[in-house]
Amino acid sequence: MAMSDMSNKEVVVSITGAFVATLLASFFSFTILSAEEMPVILASTGASAMLIFGLPHSPVSKPWHLVGGHLVSALVGVTCQKLIGNPIFASSLAIAIAMLLMHYLRCMHPPGGATAVTAVIGGEQVEALGYAFVILPVFFNTIILLSIAMAVASLRDKNPFYPELQHTPEGKPEENKDSELSSSSARY
Repeated sequence: MAMSDMSNKEVVVSITGAFVATLLASFFSFTILSAEEMPVILASTGASAMLIFGLPHSPVSKPWHLVGGHLVSALVGVTCQKLIGNPIFASSLAIAIAMLLMHYLRCMHPPGGATAVTAVIGGEQVEALGYAFVILPVFFNTIILLSIAMAVASLRDKNPFYPELQHTPEGKPEENKDSELSSSSARY
């Protein structure tokens, strides 16, 4: 369901969730890393927020895609940055390898591509973090986004995390036997 198909309530919930999640992730990452004199805010956090709050029912917005896609991409990006001296070649290769691994691990999340590139060309702060970049800010940010998305989902008419429990127009939960989860997980 795209935002154009959402009720006004869900649009407000999506926008508020994206704002709060991005604000918290950016604030905590910046604050923690500033204490280490390495302030880093990830642009890919904003791209992920656009997906998980704006397109919450899309396969690329599912928890494994969000977390797995960013972690795989960060690992690949840091590795390419360490092993390849040319940043243009390293970032291009990082995207290709991250895409391949996300495909095989079934965790395709397009903002992961930005995470891979950031690991390569993010500058001295990111380079100084090395593989710690995978944990803070990448993993940390994805957990914040996911936590807020799951909290916001309980306010939606159709919960993307628990599609078997939907709300009727009267606000009462109803069981949805043909859920999106069961139909999408049947493919894997």
